[in-house]
Amino acid sequence: MGEAVELEADGRTVRLSNPDKVYFPEPGYTKLDLARYYLAVGPGILRALRDRPTTLERYPDGVGGEWFYQKRAPKGMPDWIPTAHITFPSGRSADEMCPTEVGAVVWAAQYGTLTFHPWPVRRSDVDRPDELRVDLDPQPGTDFADAVHAALELRAVLDEFGGLRGWPKTSGGRGLHVFVPIEPRWTFTQVRRAAIAVARELERRMPDRVTTRWWKEERGEKIFVDYNQTARDRTIASAYSVRPRPHAPVSAPLRWDEVPDAHPRDFDLRTMPARYAEVGDVHAGMDEHRHRLDALLELAARDEREHGLGDLPYPPEYPKMPGEPKRVQPSRARKG
Repeated sequence: MGEAVELEADGRTVRLSNPDKVYFPEPGYTKLDLARYYLAVGPGILRALRDRPTTLERYPDGVGGEWFYQKRAPKGMPDWIPTAHITFPSGRSADEMCPTEVGAVVWAAQYGTLTFHPWPVRRSDVDRPDELRVDLDPQPGTDFADAVHAALELRAVLDEFGGLRGWPKTSGGRGLHVFVPIEPRWTFTQVRRAAIAVARELERRMPDRVTTRWWKEERGEKIFVDYNQTARDRTIASAYSVRPRPHAPVSAPLRWDEVPDAHPRDFDLRTMPARYAEVGDVHAGMDEHRHRLDALLELAARDEREHGLGDLPYPPEYPKMPGEPKRVQPSRARKG
């Protein structure tokens, strides 16, 4: 595995044991390659993670081995990495790591962290999101190109309802994510309500291409707008995170003019450092302007008032929520 090495991350020394341990057998990328990647895109991923409670997706033996989500701050975590106390829908709680420097990202890579899943909140206020996140998820029979079509129409929807500016990125798989920085004044429930309003408006404009149906059996060959990614304790892979697939793809921030011609295979652990060196973090200005959700919340209220469109189902592990419709698979409900 090779002798341990020490890496410098903005003045912080991080020890990397077994640096030659292979994490991605197909291209042969090692733990050291992973750590160096995160150093190369350090300011970018730190911008995405800074002060956010972050769940670690860990693969201690590489992508072919067992893996798990680390929600609680790992034992032995350095005292220079702060934490935030967060509460899960179950009522349980935990202290999660909150990266404030690149060294924290490299330290997590030492323990097999490939993907970082930050909450849409800061540790100064863990109950009020400062991002509205829209997940465009291709269903069987659709692909990334279909997600692109939906994203371009989504851009128009966001602009129409409150002049919101979204920041697109690849998921690292077949989908697209669009993040909207917002003022931290609304609860998780209210932000989810705004996400549902966005999803329904997009579905109205693209009924043959987009769906809000929670149950897979009802979605068809469409792009699913996963509104539940805005529910408490649901997270989305951060920008620049490496994804656990054989070729080591990464979640790549994009400019809107790049979206039509982008392809997920263009961005991986090998190519992203070169892109970053050339163009920098194309989402660097994301936190400079924060938006309000008033127009979207009014759209949600109008949908309910005029069309009878209220809440939508939560994920199965959540407690039953006020106003939520029956949380039962339609085919099973019919049998009942």
